[in-house]
Amino acid sequence: MATFVLIHGGGGSAWDFHLLEAELTHRGHDVVAVNLPIEDEKAGFPEHVDAVVNAIGDRGDLVILGHSYGGFTAPIVAGKLSARLLVLLTAMIPKPGESPGDWWGNTGFKSDESLSEEEQFYNGVPADIVAEAGSHARNQVSAEWGQPWPLEKWPDVPTKVLIAREDQFFAPEFQRRVVQDRLGIAPDEIDGSHSVPLSHPKELADRLESYLTSDPGA
Repeated sequence: MATFVLIHGGGGSAWDFHLLEAELTHRGHDVVAVNLPIEDEKAGFPEHVDAVVNAIGDRGDLVILGHSYGGFTAPIVAGKLSARLLVLLTAMIPKPGESPGDWWGNTGFKSDESLSEEEQFYNGVPADIVAEAGSHARNQVSAEWGQPWPLEKWPDVPTKVLIAREDQFFAPEFQRRVVQDRLGIAPDEIDGSHSVPLSHPKELADRLESYLTSDPGA
C-alpha cells in the first residue's frame, strides 16, 4: 500500500480531499492531506515544502499529488523525498525560475468571465458539498506568489498529469497545450470538474490506484 500525499490548490485546505481520503484509506492506503501555510504573509516555497515534509514524517512509498496551484509545491517535495510517483491534477505546471504570479500570462491563460466562481470550480460537485466548501476556504496571502520556482529542472520522478474533461477553470484544451509545451507528454483525462476530488472521488481513487500497478513512465 502507498502513502498518498495530497497538496491543495490556491485558497484551499486539506478538507478539499476529504472524500478522496476516505476512498483511499478504505482501500488500505495511508493518506497525508496537508494544510499549506497560505495565510502567513512570510511563508514562501521553503515554508510550503517544510509543511509537507513535516506532515509526511518518516513515511515511505510516497505518491505526491498536487492539485491546481499545488502543482508548484508538489514537484519540489517529490524531488526532495525521491517519491515513487508525482501526480499533477488539473494543475499549474511551472518552469524553472517562473513565479506563480507570472505563470498566468506566460501560459496565455484566459478566464471565462461569463461563468461564476461556483461554475468554474464546482460544476458537477454535489450541492451539499458546494454549500460547505466556503467555510473551508482560506485567504491566500503567502509570499511564494512572487517568488521564482526554485528547481533548475523537473525532478527525476515519474510524473503523471491528469486533467478533467469538464473543467471550466483550466479548460482541457488549455491544459493539453501547457502539458505538451512544458513536459512534452500527453495528459491523462478523467471525468469531472476542476475540483475532481469533490466531484469524482471514487473515479479518482481508481485512477490513482491504477498508476501503482502500471509503468509510471508510460
